Amino acid sequence: MKRIFSLLEKTWLGAPIQFAWQKTSGNYLAVTGADYIVKIFDRHGQKRSEINLPGNCVAMDWDKDGDVLAVIAEKSSCIYLWDANTNKTSQLDNGMRDQMSFLLWSKVGSFLAVGTVKGNLLIYNRQTSRKIPVLGKHTKRITCGCWNTENLLALGGEDKMITVSNQEGDTIRQTQVRSEPSNMQFSLMKTDDRTSAAESMISVVLGKKALFLFNLNEPDNPADLEFQQDFGNIVCYNWYGDGRIMIGFSRGHFVVVSTHTGELGQEIFQARNHKDNLTSIAVSQTLNKVATCGDNCIKIQDLVDLKDMYAILSLDEENKGLGTLSWTDDGQLLALSTQRGSLHVFLTKLPILGDACSTRIAYLTSLLEVTVANPIEGELPITVSVDVEPNFVAVGLYHLAVGMNNRAWFYVLGENAVKKLKDMEYLGTVASICLHSDYAAALFEGKVQLHLKVKYWMLKKNVRLGFSQQWMISAVSYAMP
Repeated sequence: MKRIFSLLEKTWLGAPIQFAWQKTSGNYLAVTGADYIVKIFDRHGQKRSEINLPGNCVAMDWDKDGDVLAVIAEKSSCIYLWDANTNKTSQLDNGMRDQMSFLLWSKVGSFLAVGTVKGNLLIYNRQTSRKIPVLGKHTKRITCGCWNTENLLALGGEDKMITVSNQEGDTIRQTQVRSEPSNMQFSLMKTDDRTSAAESMISVVLGKKALFLFNLNEPDNPADLEFQQDFGNIVCYNWYGDGRIMIGFSRGHFVVVSTHTGELGQEIFQARNHKDNLTSIAVSQTLNKVATCGDNCIKIQDLVDLKDMYAILSLDEENKGLGTLSWTDDGQLLALSTQRGSLHVFLTKLPILGDACSTRIAYLTSLLEVTVANPIEGELPITVSVDVEPNFVAVGLYHLAVGMNNRAWFYVLGENAVKKLKDMEYLGTVASICLHSDYAAALFEGKVQLHLKVKYWMLKKNVRLGFSQQWMISAVSYAMP
């Protein structure tokens, strides 16, 4: 686990920040603090765009494909939509003139739900540009909600009501709860024979103390899970695996319970992961890992065996406390916000990429870093900063090549320095490259293209070519750019 970048803007200092990873690809990270600006960074920490707001950001969310980021702000009746493909921002008037309090994209469709402080609802279909205003969905501020995979929308509000609506905004279920709801999620309902139905189970935190489970198929039989008072408040929770819920508490404990009908609420695991406090839990189904944070450290455990501590990372400089954890969908990057207004991104998974030539090896050691080593000859390892996150690596006697899709970058490995030589585009997606001392052979779409990769370098060094080499250059010159 390696920290790859940190963000610390002066305008963020002294206040917690919000952030959201782009869904699916995780190529962008949207971050905002108390400066009325949403800044969009790439996965290497470089700022790519920003959205200026009239007030503090209230909520933001990426659509299911990661194409559009939606943002709502104080002092505005507009929804801000940033397109990741065009790098342009547009504004959508909510048409209700209410201050907005909640925003969420559908899991499977192009629907955007927006709730207001007066309990009104807007459903916007981005595909058709249709807006459906629903007045009086709740009588007070809408505070939380979630979509399921059938485009049902559950909402909770300060009126202590939970409503379930279809994509047209029609209410199909509602129930009163005893305390104000927060952190609402849909999940599959597990039965005794372990078969899964549609996402019909709604879970929601009540008054920060209890977890309320409401099955749409059994609306008259809800479950209310309560926990030990000395655990503190419920900070967050995540569904995972075979109908299990992991719940984190403010005083450092986390508990795993089952939701199967025969063992609903039964405790499966309990631990005090952090001595003083716990501020967030993030589960990566891709990695099958869970991360918790608190007491100035992050702990990562295996979901198969929670007693197995995979990694512990200390952040001693964050003396004001930690904030929220969030993984990219592919589990490759983990982001952590802090109470002082900083954000750190860690590399948690790296593709296994490498190559060998004689006794020299080259392998990927970070997103934009390749290490070249020759342990047999006792040479010190060389780290090479590359131009792209590669999906292939090749090493030769004097050169390194990395690339992705139909493009490759070539580097000269000198005794004291590494120099970028050239980059080249091919006529198809490259599967692999092999390097000779003077030539490169690229395999793509069932073909091999052989080309001289170091012509400029050899001429600069006054390297004299033999007859056979001159003949080969003539034979492959048609393939050179």
